[in-house]
Amino acid sequence: MIGAAMTRQLMPIDSQIRKLFIALVMSVSSPLSSACECLWQGSFSEVAPTTDLVVLGTVGRVKGNAIDIDVDVTLTGPDWATAPRVWLKTGDYCRPDVAEFAKGQRFIFALRRLTEVPVDGFNPSTPNLSYGRVGDYALSNCGGYWLKVEGLRASGNLVPGMPRYAQSPKMTPVLIGHITAYLKGWASLDSLIEATKEDPELEALKKDSRSFLRGFSPDEDSER
Repeated sequence: MIGAAMTRQLMPIDSQIRKLFIALVMSVSSPLSSACECLWQGSFSEVAPTTDLVVLGTVGRVKGNAIDIDVDVTLTGPDWATAPRVWLKTGDYCRPDVAEFAKGQRFIFALRRLTEVPVDGFNPSTPNLSYGRVGDYALSNCGGYWLKVEGLRASGNLVPGMPRYAQSPKMTPVLIGHITAYLKGWASLDSLIEATKEDPELEALKKDSRSFLRGFSPDEDSER
């Protein structure tokens, strides 16, 4: 009788343990908490042509794990997307952290359109932290899907041969016009690679050296 009573007392505890175990399994298998494991898809020059939208724009509103982009130029894709919402990292989705994109900064983004949302990808109680909405866009960190823009040039993991998973490798910033020409098929990949190797300071030094070797200009000679 005592053994039966003890068994009855332990049964609720076993039930609680089972519930906790099931909850743990579900949390581990959830997309919001599963580990991000992705293969490197390539540099910007490799991944951008495969995406749905490539834009040059400025980070506008930042809310939760999403940013709104004020588009300056649509490089490829639909030009009606003038202010696309881009969803970034939450949980362990393979996306960059929203903190990397401050309001007012300019970038070139290669984006994929969200066509479906996982069952647990949206929580009404935390609408600003989610997988995203159908029709919006997502930014992956499994390749060179964005370039930072300063002035008329952009830098980032632009061409093949740059270190994998390095979003800010050492390189010479490349003219946005050159990158656009590549995306349009007007410039070759080889020319893009060469552009990342040029050293503006070295080029300026070469020009100064040539000027020095030439000596005085004709105007200066005439005044002597």
